[in-house]
Amino acid sequence: MKVSTKAPTGIAGIDEITGGGLPQGRTTLLVGGPGSGKTVLALQFLVHGARECKEPGIFVAFEESSKRIVANAESFGWKLAELQRKKLFFMDIQPMPDLVQSGDFDFGGMLAALEAKSNEIKARRIVFDALDVILTLLPDEAARRREIYRLHEWLLARELTGLITLKAGEEYISARSQSPFGFMRFMVDCTVILNHSVILGVSQRNLRIQKYRGSSFDEDELPFVIGKNGFEVAFAHTPIRVDAKVTSERISSGVERLDTMLGGGYYRGASVLITGFSGTAKTTLSGAFADAACQRGERTLFVSFDSDGSEVIRNLASVGIRLDRYVKNGCLSMISARTITGSAETFLARIKTLAKEHRARCLVIDPVSTWSKSGNALTARSVAERLIDWAKADGTTLVCTSLLDEMSSQSESSSSLQISKIADTWIHLNYLLQAGERNRGLSIIKSRGTAHSNQVRELILSDSGVTLADTYTAGGEVLMGALRWQKERADRVANEVNEVAAKLKRVKLDAEEAELEVRVKSLQTELLAKQVEKELLVRTTESRKGEISQGLTRMEELRGADATKPDRK
Repeated sequence: MKVSTKAPTGIAGIDEITGGGLPQGRTTLLVGGPGSGKTVLALQFLVHGARECKEPGIFVAFEESSKRIVANAESFGWKLAELQRKKLFFMDIQPMPDLVQSGDFDFGGMLAALEAKSNEIKARRIVFDALDVILTLLPDEAARRREIYRLHEWLLARELTGLITLKAGEEYISARSQSPFGFMRFMVDCTVILNHSVILGVSQRNLRIQKYRGSSFDEDELPFVIGKNGFEVAFAHTPIRVDAKVTSERISSGVERLDTMLGGGYYRGASVLITGFSGTAKTTLSGAFADAACQRGERTLFVSFDSDGSEVIRNLASVGIRLDRYVKNGCLSMISARTITGSAETFLARIKTLAKEHRARCLVIDPVSTWSKSGNALTARSVAERLIDWAKADGTTLVCTSLLDEMSSQSESSSSLQISKIADTWIHLNYLLQAGERNRGLSIIKSRGTAHSNQVRELILSDSGVTLADTYTAGGEVLMGALRWQKERADRVANEVNEVAAKLKRVKLDAEEAELEVRVKSLQTELLAKQVEKELLVRTTESRKGEISQGLTRMEELRGADATKPDRK
């Protein structure tokens, strides 16, 4: 019969990989070794059903008493006392230590009592925790098989969503040998396997859905943690994150000139990776980002793996970054990750919880490369990728630093977790050795969706703050530190000398120009005088000619030269 509906577990990750939860009205087998979290998962399944799905439940405890189970679950904040009144019932069926078995027994009496209680509270979910404890009391395998089938048929007849937990070692989990209860895997509709191992001294927990009749499911083994709120399975979102909000809003990196290099700063909700060797100012850049975020009034979580929060605050104050004021007003939360122990999954679960409690819009992890040393490197890489995926889906702006291997070459290599491929912005810090000095250089390797500078800038730290120097080249070589200062000083002196020489030249040219202007005016005056003299000479000559002509005419008149001559015949 095909499963048509599913019973949500309320456990982050399980509902996603199963497509909605465990098969409703069917039986699920939960197998795992000691400390793998079987009881926690089973109880959380009942709590979610009773509180969120309006499905009362029954917890049948074969190994640990219900009183101890309830006490242990108090740390998860499930408020079991409220649910026990009407929606959740615990039944203790633990064999006494001094029990002396006499004759045969079966599950008939237990099932009759459970049916009465189920009808009373209208239960829809039931958990049989550590069923193997009671099964070992049966005389032979045939009896165990008979009672298991009796229990299974009882669950199906009443359409109860059943969850049976069973202790099993590596042999059962890896299916290398046949367990006394191995046939149950074929009987039930869904099998969930929990595995708890230690890799390189670090605890690792993994979950795998072995079978699920009538439904598709994720077949891969996925890590999980038991955190503050209970069971949480690490589940990566699909490549197309429909829940991720994309925005073109820019926010400051905390360094004005870096914002300019990035075309206006980081994108809101982006993931930023800052890589570099020890001492290249990775923490300083991340602290500048946190300072800028708090100045905007955005709640920020700063997780430090290298130092305590108070030490980070003190050290950043030496470069003008004052974070203590934001810690006091509650805008900034400083967390020392040294207080978090366990695998990379534990780190991620704890950070997500802290970010949610603080309502953080910006998150700084310094450095995230520490996770690569937390057991399985492959798992740590997956955790880092899911961190970025979660931050994007949540709209949180993430800045991570990554410490590069000091023994490797000082090249722009990827981080140890290899998350540079999925980070939106990758900033690389390195050292440049020149003239006996070690100076810090900053370059932007990539910044998706925006134009960015391709230059290597000198990162300068001082008590007045953090800044970037302009690129300075000489003979094709980028100069930094004292060499840059000496070259800039020499250029300033040369510029001053050139300016003085230019001023002196201008004064000399002005004087020569004035002298020429005087000479031109003098010549113009002399020319005018000559012109006047010439004009006067011409007028005088003309006047004299007229007077002479008039005098001759008059003398001719006086001498009678003008008398009329007689006509000739």
